[in-house]
Amino acid sequence: MSSTGSPVSNDDDLLALDRQVCFGLAVASRSVIAFYRPILEPLGLTHPQYLVMLALWQGAPLKFKDLAAQLRLDPATLTPIVRRLERDELIERGRLEGDDRSFTLSPTEKGAALRQQALAVPSTVIERLGLPVEQLLALRDGLTDLIAAVDRAT
Repeated sequence: MSSTGSPVSNDDDLLALDRQVCFGLAVASRSVIAFYRPILEPLGLTHPQYLVMLALWQGAPLKFKDLAAQLRLDPATLTPIVRRLERDELIERGRLEGDDRSFTLSPTEKGAALRQQALAVPSTVIERLGLPVEQLLALRDGLTDLIAAVDRAT
């Protein structure tokens, strides 16, 4: 209802749920992560574990703090993911000379071999979504721009 007691049209309501960027992003995030679940299951990875492995396949060894920053996760959130990957013998810690509190992470041989299987993930995602690659790339680029805008604003 408006201040005069008449209903407000969704087209005019700035607080309409379907007009909120945050709502669209939240639903998309949950949906995409759930969509990945059966694709990653044969690899024995959850979506957060997959992201860690992607980062390590791309640039290992990585310091734990650098991995957390790259994935935009706080250390308390990343720690259990890393422990599970270590337990599954997919990654290992390395020592940093002169710094007993910091360590690096790298894929083990088993973790490096898993990369071969993971090569099928992107094409499987594209095929199952049925969207043109150009549209997915444009979406990714738009999200990257949004993340940068939020970073600048905060």
